Amino acid sequence: MRTKLSTYSAGILALIAAVIWAFPVYWMLNSSLLPNTTLQSTTPHFLPIGGSFDNFKAVLADGGFLRALGVSLTVTLATVLVCLVVAFLGALAISRFRFRGRKSFILALLLIQMLPAEGMFIAQYKMFSSLNMLNSVIGLTVLYAAAVVPFTIWMLRGFVAGVPVELEEAAMVDGLSRTQAFLRITFPLLAPGLVASGVYAFLQAWNEFTVALVVMTEDQSKTLPLWLRSFIQASATRETDWGMVMAASTLVAVPVIIFFLLVQSRMSSGLVGGAVKG
Repeated sequence: MRTKLSTYSAGILALIAAVIWAFPVYWMLNSSLLPNTTLQSTTPHFLPIGGSFDNFKAVLADGGFLRALGVSLTVTLATVLVCLVVAFLGALAISRFRFRGRKSFILALLLIQMLPAEGMFIAQYKMFSSLNMLNSVIGLTVLYAAAVVPFTIWMLRGFVAGVPVELEEAAMVDGLSRTQAFLRITFPLLAPGLVASGVYAFLQAWNEFTVALVVMTEDQSKTLPLWLRSFIQASATRETDWGMVMAASTLVAVPVIIFFLLVQSRMSSGLVGGAVKG
């Protein structure tokens, strides 16, 4: 009975914590469907009764949203691709090979993460200004990748080190080359690590604001966080339309939620597949 009671209590506490965590998201969705007059009333409305999609239509009618969406998707996907390739090769090198300066390189990865991003803004701005890469998708991708790659290497290093090298050696004894053994044995077991690293890189690039604020100064090159900031500022010049602000925030968050749900299922299947192969 005590075990069941503790299990039920833990479940109830977890449910309460989940509701508290999810309530702000629900409130954003609920507010996005209500008109501004309803949101400004003193009586809270917990259900979108009498709501509509007018706020979403108004946001989508703003041409800046689709333009910013294209910029954010391009920069984010490019950052994820660059990070996975570079970090995977880096993690493989420091986990599978012994070379001079290896420990110093690992230590440098940790030290780089301690540097505040704000401390490098002036140097980054001057460097990219001299290279004519301000307001450039390529330039912003380079900055994002440089910020995310060190921690991604550290993440993947743990996954690579967790796969015994004896598996590759056994495959090579069976007649496979070193490359074939890696691609057929080791690489499938690293799929969960690659997915987890890709999720981290995606979230960092998608939600990043300060670096983009420094190097993306023109309207046509704004990312979604910058567009949302300018959208809120434009709304505040008249009277803040919180319904439209919440609708815009929802549209910014939807791609992240969809991406995470898709990748989460693949991550789970990858973990199970790796366990079976192991």
